[in-house]
Amino acid sequence: MNVEQRVLELVQLSDWINTYLSKDSGKFNENDLEFEQILRKSEIENPWFTQENQKLALEQWVSVLNQSQIEQWLSKYPENKIQKRVGLILAGNIPLVGFHDVISVILSNHIPVIKLSSKDKSMLPFLLKKWKEISNGSLQYEIVERLDDFDAVIATGSNNTARYLEYYFKDHHSIIRRNRTSVGVISGNETAEELRLLASDIFQYFGLGCRNVTRLFIPKDFVIDRVFESFIDFKEIINHNKYANNYDYNRAVYLLNQDKFWDNNFVMLKEDEKLFSPLSVIHFSRYENIDEVKSFIAENEENIQCVVSKDKNIENAVAFGEAQNPSLDTYADNVDTMEFLSVI
Repeated sequence: MNVEQRVLELVQLSDWINTYLSKDSGKFNENDLEFEQILRKSEIENPWFTQENQKLALEQWVSVLNQSQIEQWLSKYPENKIQKRVGLILAGNIPLVGFHDVISVILSNHIPVIKLSSKDKSMLPFLLKKWKEISNGSLQYEIVERLDDFDAVIATGSNNTARYLEYYFKDHHSIIRRNRTSVGVISGNETAEELRLLASDIFQYFGLGCRNVTRLFIPKDFVIDRVFESFIDFKEIINHNKYANNYDYNRAVYLLNQDKFWDNNFVMLKEDEKLFSPLSVIHFSRYENIDEVKSFIAENEENIQCVVSKDKNIENAVAFGEAQNPSLDTYADNVDTMEFLSVI
């Protein structure tokens, strides 16, 4: 089966997902009800995967999985003639976070051998099953409990896990990914709408993604209340039990330690130079010169997934509200997965 046919199948899969997302529940057919059951099952297995967040992830995939965008993406790479088996150890921090790796392997004319995350083990197999139906059974993939027969591997894990994976796969072609996070740079002349969009970069998926902003840079004289005001659309996040537990715990720790922090009853701002912040907390620092920010970003480049800003002095910045909407050629850790797959 050639890659062109796989592209057409993937577009059909995207259209099928979009049809489901566009339907009123009163008009569901048997396939739609199965989709609903998978959404519910995923939320039961992992309460962070609310049905709302799963649908958000699906909508974002539908927005890029059209024929023109897929073909433009693939046009940069040669077509592989020799099919290889590529092991995938997937993350599970946000819904369908490993889907890009799976698509990349299939559209590179390879066979994905997939070890699912225990946190995200229902939706991806469901979509692959549907894709295989669309392909009349010709789509090749495997879902395994342990990788033991592969030619290359792409693995995602924590920093500690990554060290183990690098050793374990040292004799194989591999991409090993670690923890990353994202930062936001406020210039001071943002509109209220732009700050609301920044809030989505912070709170979508409860802030669990590597593209979620956990560290802010704020001009020295910027009124911090403007930041809190922009968060109000996400106030209901505190009603999620697991998020609320994190908020209560971190707030208690700060109070016991007599730390200074700003609190609006669902998220805390804490002045701190650390890049990574606890869930329900956003670290921030004041700056006088944008060069200070650029230096921090350069020094921490290997731990930063993306930078959200409208400041033209920040190279390759992502627009406010777009952190969770990467294009097909935006790669995790800035490592070109398709180029890797073209030379294994």
